[in-house]
Amino acid sequence: MIDKAHALRILEAVLYASETPVPTLVLSQAFEDEYDTQHDHKITNAQIESWLNQLSAKLADSALELIKTATGYRIQVRPKYARIVTRLWPERPVRLSQALLETLSVIAYRQPVTRADIEQLRGVTVNSQILRTLFERQWIAEDGFRPVAGRPALLVTTKYFLDAFGLQSLEQLPELTEMNQIIHDLNDKNIE
Repeated sequence: MIDKAHALRILEAVLYASETPVPTLVLSQAFEDEYDTQHDHKITNAQIESWLNQLSAKLADSALELIKTATGYRIQVRPKYARIVTRLWPERPVRLSQALLETLSVIAYRQPVTRADIEQLRGVTVNSQILRTLFERQWIAEDGFRPVAGRPALLVTTKYFLDAFGLQSLEQLPELTEMNQIIHDLNDKNIE
């Protein structure tokens, strides 16, 4: 049997080295060569999940945390320390505009929606560049067409949207009444 401490170090190394969330299946592949040749059987998802829970507990008193997103797991700096890290190594990602955040909020909370739905709810025309940016970041996708004249595309959020905002599912979205404050706060931060 593989040593638990060794397994936790393997998971920690893989998660730390990855720039994106890592699915359980990929994490199990980290053990294939070593474990299969020694014991001729595979690590189960349940075993990976158990080790991830133990790794999360191990990181509890650390500046790092293990989080689960829609597409897998990642290790990140706890929000409490993120400001310090950002101050020392400032990255200048593109700021998200108020209009983009409002458009994204409408899609997230009302999906599936058409461009006309967004314009009606926001009360202004949606700039094509906003939708292009959301598509390029893969935060939204087309998911069919509304069966009306012109067959407008239905827009929905994607798993990459969930990952970008540290969510596992849409159920974790904050209450709609909190969104104005969140949008204001996000405008004061840089979001990658």
